[in-house]
Amino acid sequence: MRSTRRRTGALLAAAIALAGLAAPVGISLAGRADGGASTPAAPEPAGSECRTSISGSRVVAYCHNPYPSADRVQLHTECRQWWDVDADSTPVDVDPGQTVRLDDRCWKRIASAWITHRIQDAQNERAAP
Repeated sequence: MRSTRRRTGALLAAAIALAGLAAPVGISLAGRADGGASTPAAPEPAGSECRTSISGSRVVAYCHNPYPSADRVQLHTECRQWWDVDADSTPVDVDPGQTVRLDDRCWKRIASAWITHRIQDAQNERAAP
């Protein structure tokens, strides 16, 4: 009985060691199996950098776009009181190198405010008539 347990343990350890050594080789070969196709290029960074400040019942956000593609930003404001109306600003296009100011207010206090982005592809803009 004892020799069978030792033999089973030794075979199990050998199988685990072999699998551990074979896995990196298999992954390497799988990466080369695509026939030399190039890997897709990493997406270019895009989107505006926004700074938001809340003071009592007012919120102000400044968004600057340092990237070559345009970005459409929108300010969303959630008011603290249940009876106060939450608001979404009109979307504003931020062209490359441009800074825009967005502002909103609640009657009493602001619970939270955030900016959403929709990046516009420069190639699609050029193709449109």
